[in-house]
Amino acid sequence: MTRKAAAEIVVPTQRQRSDLLGIAYLVTIAIVMLAWIGGLVWATIAFFSWLVS
Repeated sequence: MTRKAAAEIVVPTQRQRSDLLGIAYLVTIAIVMLAWIGGLVWATIAFFSWLVS
């Protein structure tokens, strides 16, 4: 009887929160990568514009 009662206990999981946290991390990494690539493109354009002028 005690095993059956112990097996029926529902333990709340934190899966929903960890999923949202993972999505937030991925979005943050994507924004940082886009900013980094945009900076590199801007620097390349500025360099070649300076080189040509």
